[in-house]
Amino acid sequence: MKLHSKIYGDKGQDLIIIHGLFGMSDNWNTLGKKFSKYCKAHLIDLRNHGRSPHSNDFNYEVMCQDILEYMEENNIVDPIILGHSLGGKVAMKFAFTYPDKIEKLIVADIAPRQYNSDFYKNLLATLYKLPLQDFEKREEIDNVLSFSYTDKGMRLFLLKNLYRNEKKEFAWRFNIDVLLDKVQNIQDASFVSGKLTVPAHFIRGSNSDYINKSDELLIKKHFTDFSICTIDGAGHWLHAEKPERFYDEVMGFCLM
Repeated sequence: MKLHSKIYGDKGQDLIIIHGLFGMSDNWNTLGKKFSKYCKAHLIDLRNHGRSPHSNDFNYEVMCQDILEYMEENNIVDPIILGHSLGGKVAMKFAFTYPDKIEKLIVADIAPRQYNSDFYKNLLATLYKLPLQDFEKREEIDNVLSFSYTDKGMRLFLLKNLYRNEKKEFAWRFNIDVLLDKVQNIQDASFVSGKLTVPAHFIRGSNSDYINKSDELLIKKHFTDFSICTIDGAGHWLHAEKPERFYDEVMGFCLM
């Protein structure tokens, strides 16, 4: 599958950035431009997200193959791959599948284990029921969602996926039908097995529980060359909440 991407910079090492569930390359524009001072930053839209094609298949195997095809099409050799949340697991899948095709791995706020997907399943069910054709403004949709989800930051993140279709009606950029049907596939972590020698840097938020103490032992079990850092005052969307600190962590590891 030919993925949509934005590329910033034309020199230095290739840095492939993979967003999380419901995300898209646009979310990384500001950081991508900053990274481009030292790297050629590729901001990827995963399949069924952003402006990449929709597909009935949605699992780590096909997403990993999409990244491989993207690298081949763009003549990318030995990149650094950075993934956040779902994107972090895609990056880990790629590293464990093709350890000889990646120089370094950066994983933002996700561990190499299974996570319960019920919250996302329920969220997608709520979004699916919204009669988008009846709304004139994003604020109206936000108001409806606020009754079920009080986190305004999360709602605004979701609403970035809205666009006007050919009928001038609101529609979702992500493939809501397939995600609703197959979001449970993101629980998979069976691809994490054995030992990975690729240098890996895990970045977590102090206010997030996505990488806990027991996860540190799991990381130590499967990664022979790793480091873990914590960004104080950041939650799961650490790159958006503390962008300067996140940038320093990423560049510090890339330029080592």
